[in-house]
Amino acid sequence: MDVSKMTVSINKAINTQEVAVKEKHARTCILGTHHEKGAQTFWSVVNRLPLSSNAVLCWKFCHVFHKLLRDGHPNVLKDSLRYKNELSDMSRMWGHLSEGYGQLCSIYLKLLRTKMEYHTKNPRFPGNLQMSDRQLDEAGESDVNNFFQLTVEMFDYLECELNLFQTVFNSLDMSRSVSVTTAGQCRLAPLIQVILDCSHLYDYTVKLLFKLHSCLPADTLQGHRDRFLEQFTKLKDLFYRSSNLQYFKRLIQIPQLPENPPNFLRASALSEHISPVVVIPAEASSPDNEPVLEKDDLMDMDASQQNLFDNKFDDIFGSSFSSDPFNFNSQNGVNKDEKGHLIDQLYREVSGLKAQLESFKTESQRAVLQLKGRISELEAELAEQQHLRQQAADDSEFLRAELDELKKKREDTEKAQRSLTEIERKAQANEQRYSKLKEKYSELVQNHADLLRKNAEVTKQVSVARQAQVDLEREKKELEDSFQRLSEQAQRKTQEQTEVLENLKQELATSKQELQIVQGSLETSAQSQDKWATQIAELEKERGSLVNTMASREEELSALQKQLEDAQLRLSSAQESMGQLAKNQRKMLLVESRKAAEQMVQEALRQLEEPALISCTGPADHLLSTVKSVSSCIEQLDKSCSQYLACPEDIGGLLHSVTLLAHLTSDTIAHGSTTCLRAPPEPADSLTEACKQYGRETLVYLASLGEEGTLEKADSTAMRSCLSKIAAIGEELLPRGLDIKQEELGDLVDKEMAATSAAIETATARIEEMLSKSRAGDTGVKLEVNERILGSCTSLMQAIQVLIVASKDLQREIVESGRGTASPKEFYAKNSRWTEGLISASKAVGWGATVMVDAADLVVQGRGKFEELMVCSHEIAASTAQLVAASKVKADKDSPNLAQLQQASRGVNQATAAVVASTISGKSQIEETDNMDFSSMTLTQIKRQEMDSQVRVLELENELQKERQKLGELRKKHYELAGVAEGWEEGTEASPPTLQEVVTEKD
Repeated sequence: MDVSKMTVSINKAINTQEVAVKEKHARTCILGTHHEKGAQTFWSVVNRLPLSSNAVLCWKFCHVFHKLLRDGHPNVLKDSLRYKNELSDMSRMWGHLSEGYGQLCSIYLKLLRTKMEYHTKNPRFPGNLQMSDRQLDEAGESDVNNFFQLTVEMFDYLECELNLFQTVFNSLDMSRSVSVTTAGQCRLAPLIQVILDCSHLYDYTVKLLFKLHSCLPADTLQGHRDRFLEQFTKLKDLFYRSSNLQYFKRLIQIPQLPENPPNFLRASALSEHISPVVVIPAEASSPDNEPVLEKDDLMDMDASQQNLFDNKFDDIFGSSFSSDPFNFNSQNGVNKDEKGHLIDQLYREVSGLKAQLESFKTESQRAVLQLKGRISELEAELAEQQHLRQQAADDSEFLRAELDELKKKREDTEKAQRSLTEIERKAQANEQRYSKLKEKYSELVQNHADLLRKNAEVTKQVSVARQAQVDLEREKKELEDSFQRLSEQAQRKTQEQTEVLENLKQELATSKQELQIVQGSLETSAQSQDKWATQIAELEKERGSLVNTMASREEELSALQKQLEDAQLRLSSAQESMGQLAKNQRKMLLVESRKAAEQMVQEALRQLEEPALISCTGPADHLLSTVKSVSSCIEQLDKSCSQYLACPEDIGGLLHSVTLLAHLTSDTIAHGSTTCLRAPPEPADSLTEACKQYGRETLVYLASLGEEGTLEKADSTAMRSCLSKIAAIGEELLPRGLDIKQEELGDLVDKEMAATSAAIETATARIEEMLSKSRAGDTGVKLEVNERILGSCTSLMQAIQVLIVASKDLQREIVESGRGTASPKEFYAKNSRWTEGLISASKAVGWGATVMVDAADLVVQGRGKFEELMVCSHEIAASTAQLVAASKVKADKDSPNLAQLQQASRGVNQATAAVVASTISGKSQIEETDNMDFSSMTLTQIKRQEMDSQVRVLELENELQKERQKLGELRKKHYELAGVAEGWEEGTEASPPTLQEVVTEKD
């Protein structure tokens, strides 16, 4: 296919006319991509179109590009990926327009980008999305994770398709017949591609969801089912609305989705699924391919139909009916019955003909409507042709302007060519002139050589002529030598300076004239001798000047050499001074870094000596983490010291290590101080002393870094030893809950709950044993009090047993509902903080039951205090409240097991109140039997007893105040330590109940 033909088709398909893209132009573009195996031509043409300034142009571009992605060559996607960012920018730009094609273009561009990304991630899917079930399984590679991700991507893809579908319908006025107008068809035409994509995406989504439900729990896929139901409802409505539009009826057969969505929870429902198939009728063609019917053809068709009807009527009734259609008397031999039968038959035939007439009328009306629609389409095509003619005229005008511009350019090119020819001619002339000058110069050199030879001959002649005169001969020889030297000097200077060469030429000419004069006047020797003497004197003067010039040049050269040597000396001294300065600067940087580090460590030690400056506490695991960082920093510092000793210029690593050591040392001392605040006294003192020793060793080590000759001897062994001691103390201070492996948490929960149940049963048995002993050995008021107290304790133990059973049921429900495919141990390990809270609460309940039984035993024996029994009851109530709070953190608020647990908790509170009430009542009864007898006491004794009682009351009030303060501090410390052991500070999964919650739960 010719590229120019494809370019023309692209321009015709993507234009500013608000009409649907013609199928033949789009088909030409698709064939072009298969011919060139790519979309280079398409993008080269599109990049010249003003897509950002004309919304209709951009909308039709999206339609054509969508067709190319679906039906074009597979390389269309590869060639288009480089323009993905440009499509995104254009989408954002059109999104700012809320009317017209702005929003449509923005959403369509987003869809195209999503389609490109989807096919890039899933190259197994072709552009038209047509795949078999086997190919769909191969796309997921039989991995449930791949099918899960592929379903999510299909949901996103289908969401973009439905968004464009809905937006196009919202932009149309559905109260009018928009599908028969050119503007409406322009907007509806791209939806054919959307319908094709949606049918495949819906089918694949249903199949993948059935496959996922066969591999994963239903709860995991709840989000998928909700999203599918939403898209199913939208797609069903849009398919139904589209099938009722006249525009789609002749172009595409849209499938209808089932009344109800598939039931993915029933695997057999897959066999009931019918894949929606979109059918494009073979006879359906675009408006540009349909035959054109003129008005005369319509009239001819009506006439032919009328003639056909008349002929059929004549065939049935006969032509004689036209003269007298109801003259039955002319028929011979016909009686009345036959006439009636004939009349009935005629009535029936008339009814049939009327029905046929109605069908003909209906068919004619349908044909008229079709022809009217065809007329509208032809009118639209005529408008498009007019538009194309106008566009062709504009193109012709544009090409004419380009032709004029090309003519001007050709004229300018011809002028430039002529100018170039002229320049070349001038260059040739210059070259010829240069050649002539070169030849002239060679000729001058040759003449110069001839003159030299002639000069030598003249000299010989002069020497022969002056043989008789010795003085003249000596002068002649000197003249020859001087002349020879001048000739050699002239030859050397000829190569260096042109001016000197000219001067020598002039001198040679003068010499030639003088020689001629000498040759011509040999007879007048006396005059010649004077002239030669003058010439020799001038030559000697010139030689002297040359010698002086050479001497001055030698002096200048020696002066320059001396200056060069001085500069070299200054440069070497400057380099030495710069090296010394750099060395001093490195030393100063090291000293300043060491001083800053020492000040930071000293400040940390000073804060360690003043605990009042520390206003917070810290866990031991933070201290251990800092100690590990310091150890790594010390290793890096040793390496930096070695590098600095090997290469003094490399001081950056050493300075960084020194500064980091100071910061980490300060943090270690601070964390050690905060850890001491929550540690027992003995380990706290040891940790404080270890931190101080580490700070002192760090100062000693830093001091060795700043002194001359001691850097090589710097040793960090003492610091490492102190860090090891700090780490050992920190390991001892770690909460015990942190030592439990997460794999053992599940087993530990069951063990602690079993141990608590066993402790409750043991306590119940002991109470029964104490009750039996009291009945056997006590009588009267004491037996009554013991039975009441032990009975209430037994009821409390029974209520606690009910609570533990309810707690186990609730925990089992929480584990089963939250673990998914994991095991119970994995669930407990994943929720370690919540698990540790359960363990702590179970231990507290068991311990409280044991302590309460011991206190009750002492009270029954008469060696205990009633107050201890009441305190133990309150402690058990608080422990059970903690167990309830820890159990219901992760429970469903509507769970029946949670309601049962809360009911059991209220039973425990009521039993605790009964224990406290029976204890108070028994105490009152015992005290009433032990009233003092004042009848035998005197006034002085009574006064003395009153004073003693007042003193005792004051003492008891003071002790009560102190004990309350002590109780508050103990509770605070208990909750802090319990929080570290069970992880209450790190989250809310196993947070303990506050005192207010305990009181509220108890009440």
